[in-house]
Amino acid sequence: MTNAAIFFADDAYNTERPKLMGRHVAGHGFLKAYLSDSSTGDRWVYVTDRASRKALQKYLHAVPAGARVRTLGPESIADLARPGCLFFPGPALAEAAWQRQMIGARGWSLCGVTHTLSSAGAMDAIAALLAAPLKPWDALVCTSAVVRDVARAVLDAQAEHLRIHLGATKIAPPELPVIPLGVDCREFAFSPDEREGARATLGLGPKDMAVLFLGRLSFHAKVHPLAMYRALEHTALRRGANDGRIVLIECGWHANQFIADAFAEARNRVAPSIGHVLLDGRKDENRKRAWAAADIFCSLSDNIQVTFGLTLIEAMAAGLPSVVTDWNGYRDTVRDGVDGFRVPTFMPAPGAGSDLAARHALDIDTYDIYIGCVAQLVAVDEEAAQAALIRLIENPELRKEMGSRPARARRRRSTGRWFSRPTARCGPNWRRVAPKKASPKDNRRPRAQIGAHHLSRAGIRPRAQIPLPRSRVMRPERSGRRRASRAAPQQPTRCECNAGSPWSTSRNPSCRRTRRSPASSIGFRRPWPNCTPPSARPRQRKRPARSPGC
Repeated sequence: MTNAAIFFADDAYNTERPKLMGRHVAGHGFLKAYLSDSSTGDRWVYVTDRASRKALQKYLHAVPAGARVRTLGPESIADLARPGCLFFPGPALAEAAWQRQMIGARGWSLCGVTHTLSSAGAMDAIAALLAAPLKPWDALVCTSAVVRDVARAVLDAQAEHLRIHLGATKIAPPELPVIPLGVDCREFAFSPDEREGARATLGLGPKDMAVLFLGRLSFHAKVHPLAMYRALEHTALRRGANDGRIVLIECGWHANQFIADAFAEARNRVAPSIGHVLLDGRKDENRKRAWAAADIFCSLSDNIQVTFGLTLIEAMAAGLPSVVTDWNGYRDTVRDGVDGFRVPTFMPAPGAGSDLAARHALDIDTYDIYIGCVAQLVAVDEEAAQAALIRLIENPELRKEMGSRPARARRRRSTGRWFSRPTARCGPNWRRVAPKKASPKDNRRPRAQIGAHHLSRAGIRPRAQIPLPRSRVMRPERSGRRRASRAAPQQPTRCECNAGSPWSTSRNPSCRRTRRSPASSIGFRRPWPNCTPPSARPRQRKRPARSPGC
């Protein structure tokens, strides 16, 4: 796998938090896979402060013996040319592109990844990419096709704004490859004894059917449980007394007590005939116990905040068939009738929610209110969900066949679509977006380079092997073509605007001529401090004398 430096910020990878989200779990798994991958040479990690360097220590246990972890920071930003790529756990690449511009855009590539795109911060970060100095060898990884479509829509709208208001004609958006998230399948390979032990711990009998939902328990920001409760209640009423119970395992976490009470009240009213087990999904042992004990995975998502759905990948790794909605990234993961069943969803046509978007853009509604109101406009086909659950519950052979198909695909192709290591598919992408080889024209010494004294002020150590591109911004201005024979003297001593006065005391506001800065490595031009030197004044062309006869 082509190497890359991982931008480390503890907030993107830490799963030991009260408000655990999918991006934290995905980031934690990605960092763990990167550090433990045997095909990686030296591990490169980019940290920006002392606190992040200290927090990194708790992740280094995954590094194999004998492997080295090299840390970089702003003071050694030029060394990013050694791994050749800097990976960010988010879409905000604009600031990193501007920082790279001080060294040279061909030094290394930038690669980010998307998670949710419904927030204003995520959309602003993507829109800012067009004005940043990104290059064709930079990329923003989209986890699903719908994410790519949303990112393109945001970039197209921003590009149209730049064309209309600024007259921009050359707009180069970054690459948007679609690469799904991945999990380590070894963590979801349970033996029969482990499965029986997990079921016994949760109080499940041999004939009981366990349906699992794993994720945040939030009816306004994740999944509204009403459709799932009704489908399970309808299925439970069809079973006989000797067929065993239908038990719902909710492995997740509530944001507050009000939401927890709302879930309990809805479940007691809508689905009184099913059993229920509630586990704290923020604990790793509870998540493993839930995956080992479950028979079916169910997630009827109806929220625009969900863009991929990492739990579907975990369900496939655990060998469970899935009943999910045909929603956003879910449709890219679950093949209907192969790995599980996709339930249709319905919502108004595009443009119908412009008033909700405007209220959120104007800070009238918070983000939670915004996505909650949009979710109220989404309907799930409950009859299709009931039919899918009945087919899986009443047909054990179908459950076994659907649960084993992804595992067989994984054995046939070790870097398969869903079950690859989290870094397996990013390696080819890092190679594809690696900086292009500089042409001989780019390797020539530019006319103006950033001096070493300016880099030292910024805390940057320059490296000679990184060629700086020719830049019009850094090139000295010229008022016209100047011949060498007409070159003006470089050291004038007097000013003709104020004869007899040295420049240090002359004050002539009408002088607008320019000269080169003493810091010749910069190459900028600025006005003389006081007035125009005599050699810089334009020469007056003498008119020919008139003949007396004219």
